[in-house]
Parts: sequence; C-alpha cells; structure tokens
Amino acid sequence: MADEQALDEVVRFTSDLIRIDTTNRGGGDCQERPAAEYAAAALAGAGLEPVLLERTKGRTNVVARLAGTDPTADALLVHGHLDVVPAEPADWSVHPFSGEIRDGVVWGRGAVDMKNMDAMILAVVRSWAREGVRPRRDVVIAFTADEEASAEDGSGFLADRHPHLFEGCTEGVSESGAFTFHDGAGRQIYPIAAGERGTGWMKLTARGRAGHGSKVNRENAVTRLAAAVARIGAHEWPLRLTPTVRAALTELAALYGIDTDLRDVDRLLEKLGPAAKLVEATVRNSANPTMLEAGYKVNVIPGEAAAYVDGRFLAGHEDEFRATLDELTGPDVDWEFHHREVALQAPVDSPTFLRMRQAVEEFAPEGHTVPYCMSGGTDAKQFSRLGITGYGFAPLKLPEGFDYQALFHGVDERVPVEALHFGVRVLDRFLRTA
Repeated sequence: MADEQALDEVVRFTSDLIRIDTTNRGGGDCQERPAAEYAAAALAGAGLEPVLLERTKGRTNVVARLAGTDPTADALLVHGHLDVVPAEPADWSVHPFSGEIRDGVVWGRGAVDMKNMDAMILAVVRSWAREGVRPRRDVVIAFTADEEASAEDGSGFLADRHPHLFEGCTEGVSESGAFTFHDGAGRQIYPIAAGERGTGWMKLTARGRAGHGSKVNRENAVTRLAAAVARIGAHEWPLRLTPTVRAALTELAALYGIDTDLRDVDRLLEKLGPAAKLVEATVRNSANPTMLEAGYKVNVIPGEAAAYVDGRFLAGHEDEFRATLDELTGPDVDWEFHHREVALQAPVDSPTFLRMRQAVEEFAPEGHTVPYCMSGGTDAKQFSRLGITGYGFAPLKLPEGFDYQALFHGVDERVPVEALHFGVRVLDRFLRTA
C-alpha cells in the first residue's frame, strides 16, 4: 500500500500544480512547460528518465516508462493533462490559482480536472521507488498539453510523432471515473468509464444578400442561420444504446431492483432517479448551439453569418449524426467540422476493468462500481490511434453533497484531502495488480 509520505505528497503536488497557471484559452494561448518541468522533476526523483517533448514552444509534454517484471506482458498507459480551462478570480471564493488548503480541502482550477490525478500518479510512482516496487507490466506515464482545446500540441502530437514511446501499450487509464456518486438514498456508486461519445464541434455558415436594414430581404444570412440553429436546438435525437450504456443501465437497474426494460429507456431513467445522471446524456447523440457571429452594424444586413455547435455522437452512430445535420441545416446553410474526434468503446468484461472494480471495492466496500460512458471526451481519443483502449479511472471518495461533475470547468473547483488519499491508495492497488 502507498506509504504515508505518498499521502502527504499527493496533497502538496496537487496544490503546487494548481499554483502553476496553465490556463488554455484555445488558439495556442497556453504554456504548460513550468508544470511539465515540475512533473518531470518529480518523476526523475523516483529514478525514472522522463523526456520533455514539444510541437510548439512552451506546449510541453512529459513521457516516462517504468519497466515491469513481466517483459511479455502488454504495457499500460497512465496519462493526465496539465492544462486547465480559464477561471475568473472575481467569481471564486479563493483565488483559482492559489492552491489553498483550507478545512481539509484543496482549492483551485485543476483540483478535479485534472491536476489531482496528475498528483496521484506522481505520488504512487515515488512511493514505489521508496519501497522498491515494480508493477507486473510496463507502465508508461504521460502528462500532456492542450487537452482542453484540440490536443494538437498534446496527445495528438505524441500519438502522431512519437508513437515509439508507447510501444506495447494496449490499454490506458485517465480522468473521469471511479468517483463517488451519492444517489440521495444512501447508496454510493462508483462509475468507471468504458467509453466516450465522439466530438463533433461544428461551424455553420449561412450566406445571403447583403443590404440595407430597412429594405425587404428574402436572402438574409442571419435569418437563414437563426432558422438552422433553432432547428438544431429543438431536435429530438433518437435513442441509441452502445454496449457500455446497455451495461450501465443493466447494472444500475439490478442495483435498484428494477426490471431492465430497454424498450422504454426514458421510463427506466425516470425510475433510476438521481442515478440517471450517470447515463442520460449518453443514450443519444446531441448537438447544442453555443456561439453566434454575424454583422457589424445594426442597419446593415450582412452577407454572411456563422454559428458554432457542440456536437457529440455515440460509437457507431457518426454517419447518422452527419446525415441529421445535413437535414437540419437545410439548403441555405453549410456546415463543417471545426474539430472532430472519434467515439470510443471499451470492454467492461476485461481483466483490467475487473481489477479497477476490485481496487475501488477494497477501499470502499460500501460502494457499488458500475460501467458508464462519458458524455464528453479525453486524450484517450488521440491515444486510440495507437490501438490503446481507454478507460476513465481517477478514483476519489467524496462526501455527500459534493457535486463532483458540476466542478468540472466550474467555479470554486476543489477536492477534499481525504479524497486524494483514497485516490492514491486505490490507484496504487490497481497499478500493482494491473
């Protein structure tokens, strides 16, 4: 088991990493290098030989390999990103880059997304170095840049330009899984991610006839765009169940003693109550309009208008997603992917998934582990190009009332110290047996 020093280090590492401002505003506006150097130094202190890699100056990634005892075993990738989304200090109770530790809680941007997991990885590896522990299979550790934007400077760059560093890796674990979900009725559920919806960020462009705002104009680009955006926003997407989502619904229904009637999933979700939050966003494709761009003066009808839409599609249903967008946008509006990444599907009956369950249940015997599909995406998408099957496993034991999912990209992001201690213990147990 991870030693006491590891429990102290995971808290310190989380706080220190939060204090390194790695805000990713998109468009290349980020500098991960200071955080990468911090992580590399911690790995070097554990006897590893990390390499720092950049596609763009300052957008730094770290990769290291810890040799296992069985050279014939497939390697395991353990990865976390170093960048964070923006935070407005005026909106927060504490400064988002203070890393303040108050009342047993570490505060700041990245506390749950995902400098906490970065710190867990560092703490576990350093604990192993002190104990002389080696895992069964090679463990490749990667800390990436640019996950909160396109990943072009991060996992995409590593997968495309440095695949040799991941030789032998067949599976990977990273963020957004094995956290405590309280259902409000006394049950503690630990969802482990075994899939992700695909990312389809789109740009819509409407063209028309520019003219004076006081004149009749049947070819108004803004009107055409607005109509398409309204159709997309109002569209009711049909039910589509992937194997992971089916497994999640089946296990949750069994936990609650409900008949698993997948012919009426919406009714089943109603019966699950609060636990439906773990599944409801992943039973369909989705498309949410998020940005509008048009015009430069109130009395001028522009010749062009644009909108951006956050689209997500389930594994096996991208073609349907594309066809639906063609229909919804209509003949007067063009659309294209502004950013696209694949949907992922991972087996829930694999030995690795079983060992993740066992590690959580050893330290949270009152909990119930279930598979689930992420509504969004992670660096696992880019690493899948190398044939690496990705799981979401960043364990945290959270108190009731602590809305973990709402803190992703939210105000007053924070993580309890005890949750970090739990995470180190569970991650340590899993990686020793994986």
